[in-house]
Amino acid sequence: MSLQTESKKGFDGLSQNGIVIWLFGLSGSGKTTISTLLKEKLEGEGYFTVTLDGDVLRTGINKDLGFSESDRAENIRRAAEIAKVMLKSNIITICSFITPLVEHRALAAEIIGEQYFEVFLDCPLVICQKRDVKGLYKNAGLNLIKNFTGVSARFEPAIHADLIIKTHIESPAESRDKVFSNIISKINQHPQILIANPGH
Repeated sequence: MSLQTESKKGFDGLSQNGIVIWLFGLSGSGKTTISTLLKEKLEGEGYFTVTLDGDVLRTGINKDLGFSESDRAENIRRAAEIAKVMLKSNIITICSFITPLVEHRALAAEIIGEQYFEVFLDCPLVICQKRDVKGLYKNAGLNLIKNFTGVSARFEPAIHADLIIKTHIESPAESRDKVFSNIISKINQHPQILIANPGH
């Protein structure tokens, strides 16, 4: 289902409550993997879901930004504003951003409001470095990448996260299911009500 096609029908008709699920953690902690799995599960249950990925946005709308703390804050601000627009149309939006500083997460939460659900993917730096699927940690160690989170730029662990997942000790599917079970009641617009049979 394309965003363009659905917009013609009007998103206000969706029988779901919008929510922004903000996944954050170090590079290699599993953000994109869990985001993809969660989107698939939600869509399998009939919910309309979109994803916003930090790497993807940096190839387009945020390609003018670097990795200084001010640019990182602007990166998050733009992403949160996009997610807020989605939220107004009852769309479930899964955001995957490193979001390294507490103030960045506070900014996202302030912009999005009550329907902001923060998930910290807590994976030790040494495990993320071993995974290094994109070779980023290797390049950062060689000073080929400047201001790389966890190596030459700081990362502040969660303080106010709604959910903390230790992705190094459970499978991606287990992590996905934990997020799903925590948000499903928030997106169900019409929870099932059991009515007793008056004939019994």
